[in-house]
Amino acid sequence: MPTLEAAPAPPQAQDRAPAARRRPRAGAAALSALITLISVCGADAVAGVIPLGSLQRHTRSINDLGNQFVPFHAHLWDLLHGRAEGGLLLNWQSGYGTSFLPDLGTYLSSPFALLVALFPRDRIDLAVYVITVLKTAAAAVAMTVLLLALRPGVRHRWAAGVLGASYALCGWSVLEATYNPMWLDGLIAFPLLCLVGHWARTRRRPVLGPLVVALAWTANFYTAYMATIGAGLVLLLLLYVDRDADARGRIRATLVAARSVVLGIGLSAPVLFTVYLGTKHAHPGWVREFAPVSWPDYLARTLPATYSFSSPALFLGTGALLLACALVFHRAVPRRERYAWSGLAAAVALSFQWKPTHLAWHAFVTPNGSPYRQTFILCGILVIAAWVCLSYGLPGRRALLGGGGVLALIAAGAAFSDLISAWTYPLLALGVAAVAGGLLLARRGRRGLTVAALVLIAGAQIAQAGVEQAYGDKERAARMDGYPAWGPAHTERAALIADASGGPGVRTDPGQRQITNNDPMLLGGEGGAYYSSLTPEVLNRTMTALGGGWTSRGRALQSLDNPVTDALFGVGARVRVAGKDGAPSLVRAAATPPLVTLRPAGPPLSYGTNPFRNQELLLGARVYTTRTLTQGCPAGTGIFLWAPEHFGTARLGGGPVVEMRGGAPSRRAPLIPFGTSAGPGRASHVTLSPADRDAELGCLDRAALARAVEHLRASGATRVSVSDSSVRAELPGGAGGMAVFAMPRIAGWSCRVDGLDAAPAADYLGLTAVPVPPGTHTVECGFRPPGLRSGAAVGGLSALALLGVGCRPRLGRRVARRRGAPPHTPEDPTPPLP
Repeated sequence: MPTLEAAPAPPQAQDRAPAARRRPRAGAAALSALITLISVCGADAVAGVIPLGSLQRHTRSINDLGNQFVPFHAHLWDLLHGRAEGGLLLNWQSGYGTSFLPDLGTYLSSPFALLVALFPRDRIDLAVYVITVLKTAAAAVAMTVLLLALRPGVRHRWAAGVLGASYALCGWSVLEATYNPMWLDGLIAFPLLCLVGHWARTRRRPVLGPLVVALAWTANFYTAYMATIGAGLVLLLLLYVDRDADARGRIRATLVAARSVVLGIGLSAPVLFTVYLGTKHAHPGWVREFAPVSWPDYLARTLPATYSFSSPALFLGTGALLLACALVFHRAVPRRERYAWSGLAAAVALSFQWKPTHLAWHAFVTPNGSPYRQTFILCGILVIAAWVCLSYGLPGRRALLGGGGVLALIAAGAAFSDLISAWTYPLLALGVAAVAGGLLLARRGRRGLTVAALVLIAGAQIAQAGVEQAYGDKERAARMDGYPAWGPAHTERAALIADASGGPGVRTDPGQRQITNNDPMLLGGEGGAYYSSLTPEVLNRTMTALGGGWTSRGRALQSLDNPVTDALFGVGARVRVAGKDGAPSLVRAAATPPLVTLRPAGPPLSYGTNPFRNQELLLGARVYTTRTLTQGCPAGTGIFLWAPEHFGTARLGGGPVVEMRGGAPSRRAPLIPFGTSAGPGRASHVTLSPADRDAELGCLDRAALARAVEHLRASGATRVSVSDSSVRAELPGGAGGMAVFAMPRIAGWSCRVDGLDAAPAADYLGLTAVPVPPGTHTVECGFRPPGLRSGAAVGGLSALALLGVGCRPRLGRRVARRRGAPPHTPEDPTPPLP
């Protein structure tokens, strides 16, 4: 039977083998990247997805892509260009001051994120798209390199390029990770970490291995955790099927791989520790019980043109799937390898459906959202199994019929699923025909037929992946919230904010009518809105007590359009939008207190359940009267509606309708401003649809508020200076009591009085505070995220240990030379090429 295995090279050719090996590898890697780029960009262009396509029917910014990742990349752009408020440690723009390093480690620590600096800021959507596409292509290249490293002596190396692209274009990648681009770092990490295991097995690259692990865990620790588990399973299997390895060699390889993982994770500790402790202080997300998906739906997701948010997107392309199914029937492959790879794929597939192993894949917490985020590991294992099948020679008719039979059983079981679309079975049949025909042509060994086989198999991969992505683009747009790409509305609001912005000293809020939940990062300014997996619990608790609204179960905080809270947080201007599609305008406050104010000393205070009374408690003055809807507000007072659970509309008299989206536990409606009351009568009557008996009105005495603000200004700091991660205030003579800073008391703030030793900041109703004795002249608070110091220490120790690992071979050679013995050189197990 024809084989793809290469014969041993003659002795005179062995010296040229490494260079000869690199050239085909580079070609295969380039092929994988090309297939990936054509599939992704072509599918998006056909689907009319912004920024591609002449019609541009659908926004790419679906769900968290538009609500989190694009704004976070915009903030990174500002940082890289020196235009951000804050620095690497603190983000002054969101939530009135939040820790930024944990967000950086969660969303932006991939090296690819730095490419955002090369684009204009108003093309931030395009920048994120390009980064996403490049990550996908990099995953294809990484898998291709891994395949050729595991089985290098294969004549038709282009097959590795096609299989590498099939991995990068798996359903998980083009349907789920495409709008969670940080997950794509895990797609890259899995083959790279498998390479680290391969190096440990072959006693090579002891320094590069830990550096690769560190890069993977720094880029995205969440998916790197899953990739590390998957790579560990692959390493154990490789050691098991290696007939030349003894028990001692297997143990040594395992220990070397473990050393690489420990050192690599240690090097990434400065980021990991801050992220971990950031999650400990974050508002808890949605805790859900795991429920395995039905088996018909599970099987359906291995086929093209299916979509579901709650099942594993396992589609790889017919070529990879057919070869993986054919492996167990391919007699040229040693029996141990056939059954080991097939068994590992089956075991991992079953582990997705059992709760204990499901939790192990996700660090023992069922994820909030898609529950099968580890799917890319199974896709990678199937691709490696397909390559093993090819590496021992092209499968014959028996193996192809056996693999086709398994694929037919999968397709038959999937027929009972509602996820099957009209495209599924035609695409599957055409893919099987193209791949089988390509393999039969390649068996003949002629150059022209081999090129035809490449065209058939690569074409099938491009077509199927393209349809899968285009189908997913359409389904996501129909099922999920979308956010517009940067346009005139963004530009107009950003210009207003830029004209008014005075930095953290005098804040400018982008407004309650949001484009995204992270408008302060996207548009500029320093507001209360903030959406992250690391939204601090203290920020949620404080803003909720003051009448703030939120979505995403409390992690997406909204701006609170209220003059009392604006005074409390030093908001001197804010953007307002009239009506649903009206033009934005900038509204300036008459006066605001400084960012540091003084309050009298006394026993600790605590919030109640009424936001109007809570605002007065923090302000230190009575400014509201509360009324029922039927009572209305006295003439000349500001009208504020409190109906946090209301889902419907509200309307003042014959004025415009305001949408309200409350409803625990997912959403909470904020205080809604309705202007100034004209006195008794229908014109001042607020109506809710549907009716809400628990709704309440707060009637604001603006004159009383002005007096309270003037008091805080007169008694507060005379001068406030703000840096990237600290605030310094000069106090009036004879000052004493409690200095309160207009920023949430998140973990990491420490303060000093008159230059004395720093101590952890106090908490004053959720704000950062420090007790000051009478006669104090200055107070200063600095921020350092929890975990940074200990993480830096662990990172430093890991770097020293890695330096020792790198120096050990050199020291060994020196000792050998002194003793007159030849130095030990690990044998390269890679067979030479002809």
